[in-house]
Amino acid sequence: MTQVFTPPPRLLMGPGPIDADPRVLKAMSSQLLGQFDPSMTACMDLTMAAYRDVFATSNQWTFLVDSTSRGAIEAAMVSMLEPGDKVLVPIFGRFGHLLCEIASRCGAVVTKIEVPWGQVFPQEQIIEAILKERPKLLALVQGDTSTTMLQPLSALGRVCHENDVLLYCDATASIGGNVLDTDDWMLDVVSVGLQKCLCGPSGSAPITLNDRAVSLIQGRKHIEAGLRSDGQEEGQGRVISSNYFDLSMIIDYWSKARLNHHTEATSMLYAAYECARILLEEGLTEAIERHELNGRALASGLAALNLRLFGDQQNRMNNVVGVYIPEDVPGEKIRHEMLMDFGIEIGTSFGPLHGVIWRIGTMGYNARPDAVLKTLACLEQCLLASGHRLSPGESVAEARAIYRAASDQPTQAPLEAVK
Repeated sequence: MTQVFTPPPRLLMGPGPIDADPRVLKAMSSQLLGQFDPSMTACMDLTMAAYRDVFATSNQWTFLVDSTSRGAIEAAMVSMLEPGDKVLVPIFGRFGHLLCEIASRCGAVVTKIEVPWGQVFPQEQIIEAILKERPKLLALVQGDTSTTMLQPLSALGRVCHENDVLLYCDATASIGGNVLDTDDWMLDVVSVGLQKCLCGPSGSAPITLNDRAVSLIQGRKHIEAGLRSDGQEEGQGRVISSNYFDLSMIIDYWSKARLNHHTEATSMLYAAYECARILLEEGLTEAIERHELNGRALASGLAALNLRLFGDQQNRMNNVVGVYIPEDVPGEKIRHEMLMDFGIEIGTSFGPLHGVIWRIGTMGYNARPDAVLKTLACLEQCLLASGHRLSPGESVAEARAIYRAASDQPTQAPLEAVK
């Protein structure tokens, strides 16, 4: 008999994934349906509508790619790029390098601009590069968890549109916890995942595409031989080189035509829809404020542990905080103790920051005071045991003071009182 696997209890306070909301886990256990059952297609339509609100867009083609968030990145790239196309990628962390790699694998000619990890680009620097390079596509990350930084985007879309440049944004780590205005910022394509501020598991990747992007992609539309029938039109452009990640075929699948592409990941569809419902019930503004408050309490508590915060704090994501690992502290040993003694996961980083910083997240379901306070209290015990100098109790006290101050803020007067 094979051994039963029972996951141990964990509080996932790293840079993602995080603990899924219990409502999402419950939704995932619901009855499976056939992919063309009217109830199934109705759920798909509801999910499209909900994610239009999540993305702050009116884009018709807002749907799911059945994959982790990286699959949606690849779907966007492979569906828009042809060999020889010019792509501009601003890099301020690991995931900018990922965009370069995927674009290169599509045969694109990639131009990189870089800033040191822990910084972001002034938008003027990116605009200058757009006007100089004249790429087909500007591809960038909004929030890069490897550095905890949040790249400003609001001025880029207009310049891209004026210069016939498509703008693709990976907002996996930032959506739901930081402002993302797809339409107002004129973003052509945005893709995300569920496993950060959206309270879900990895495995489904919401994506939204505006008419400019869809027109380009549909110009490369191809219908599989086994699905073709009279009256179906194909694009005249080069066939998209991936079958699974061909967004023109996935659009047909999510359209009223329901042209078969793959078997929908039913349980992940339920999860994605419930993630959107949870966020929209709370309200986008309220969710962002919650992430900001908990992120600020965590950052202040970490500073009170005599830890130095990493990076430009004016441009840090609300939902992830980086701190330098003190030189006198065994960083991996403390991460191990946090996990094995307290059941709390925190992260280090990648590349030049591996073993240099810890990354601690307050995302989605875990962006709440009890999770923050428990993490600070347990980390304090690990640091004290390692000989790190700090003032016992000050960290939790500092975070609690921030929560108390926030709760003391006056709320908006009821409408009747205003009258």
